[in-house]
Amino acid sequence: MTVTVTTPTSAGSSRPTSRSRPPRTAPQATPPRPGHWRGDLLTGEWWWSPEVVDLLGLHSRTSTPSVQLLLSHVHPEDRPALRNDLGLACATGTPFTREFRLLRADGRQRGVILVCEPAVEGNGTVVALSGLAIDVTDQVRPGAARGRDEQVRHLETEIEQLRTAMASRAAIEQAKGILMLLMSCGDQVAFELLAHISSHTHRKVREVAVSIIDSATGRGALPADVRAILHDACPPRSAIG
Repeated sequence: MTVTVTTPTSAGSSRPTSRSRPPRTAPQATPPRPGHWRGDLLTGEWWWSPEVVDLLGLHSRTSTPSVQLLLSHVHPEDRPALRNDLGLACATGTPFTREFRLLRADGRQRGVILVCEPAVEGNGTVVALSGLAIDVTDQVRPGAARGRDEQVRHLETEIEQLRTAMASRAAIEQAKGILMLLMSCGDQVAFELLAHISSHTHRKVREVAVSIIDSATGRGALPADVRAILHDACPPRSAIG
């Protein structure tokens, strides 16, 4: 839109000039919230957050979450790769991030990124899969290469941050399980011990958890200060150290 204003000339008269208002920027759509999911491989039970159910276009009261139901909504051309990723995660505990086309119950197609972080016990058994389902259909718009690159970088950064948080939680849960087994204690006591070690050794809780997992699985030795606190807390039969 052009606005005409009047400015004085050197002779004292007025002449019209034009100034262009800056173009209005269309408001940015708020990106959908990531959906959370989890599958217990020991019980076979799966859980989806409301965001995942909505993404699939299903009704939570009539839909029972399962891998089979998820795969049935994946584009046939993308289904084998995602099935292979899930199988590998279940068998070996390999995390993955996979982008695929999802076919909603109403027939609409969405672009989705699935992030998976397996939960692995000290003996190497994969006991659960958990992760995120992120709708990226409207995040990258064709025809704007520069904006596209920026959106892709932003999305990659966000996914990496989410994966880091998930991996941290998985390590803490695994370390808690080891402490619960060694000390015959409950979930809360195990976490309080992790927090206590973190506070007294000036290490992050995740760092303490990883050191306990590595020690229990033979991949590394405990730091001396962590070992000292655990030896005071755990019974003599403890295998940590």
